[in-house]
Amino acid sequence: MDGSCGTTLRLASVNAASGLDRGTWRVSAERLGDAVAGLDADVVAVKEVDHLLPRTGGVDQTAVIAAACAGTGPPWQYRFAAAVHGTPGHPQTFRSAAATHEDEPSYGIALLTRWDVEGWSELRLAPGRARLPVPLPGQQRNAAGRSSRRVLWAPDEQRVALAGVVSTPQGPLSVVCTHLSFSPPLAVRQLRRVVAWTAALPRPLVLLGDLNLPGPVAASLTGWRRLVRGATYPAARPRLQLDHALADGDVGVLAARTATIGGSDHRAPVVDVRLGG
Repeated sequence: MDGSCGTTLRLASVNAASGLDRGTWRVSAERLGDAVAGLDADVVAVKEVDHLLPRTGGVDQTAVIAAACAGTGPPWQYRFAAAVHGTPGHPQTFRSAAATHEDEPSYGIALLTRWDVEGWSELRLAPGRARLPVPLPGQQRNAAGRSSRRVLWAPDEQRVALAGVVSTPQGPLSVVCTHLSFSPPLAVRQLRRVVAWTAALPRPLVLLGDLNLPGPVAASLTGWRRLVRGATYPAARPRLQLDHALADGDVGVLAARTATIGGSDHRAPVVDVRLGG
């Protein structure tokens, strides 16, 4: 698909999982970039992306993905938005990010596009008190000698929404990327705040994100239209749709699907649209 032709816009929502392949437990930003580039999208929203963090080699993962998507063509426009500084869950370095700083090791979300962006904006959403069990590679043994999967109890973290007004060949399109809390009640409150925040953005608007809310719930809360219907989590045998593409305004769907992305534990919603119907 050639996005420069202007007949169809392809949008994708990717959970990067920090470039971690859940099959091999190895990190590769390059593999992640190649997988995203393989979607041949025009606009990509990325969640769980690392920025200069030591745990993933100090790489600017957003820049790696943008370079892979551009290939030998014109450079892509992109923006990373920090949810937290430091490594998530690390007691010494982990802290909420009051703003995004290019030289600060951080973790958050990103928007990337082949087209110019008229303006960017960010919204920060306070964390809750819940904790999430995250499986780690390797096994551990208890006092009885039984082995079990190692688990990190990760605290909830500040969340962030990132909006860009993209100058597509079919006219301006507001695109919002976010990754909401794993606590459903808090995710509901955060989504309502995101909707209120977007009121000042031009329409049409598309929200691409890991909303941690299943099925039709997100569309019901926002009043916006679901562009993709299909389970996205867990990637190997998806049972829930936690990753969404929602539209407010005149956005016509030409094709929609979910796609596996490298070793991510989420499938990616991918949708071909036409503005103005």
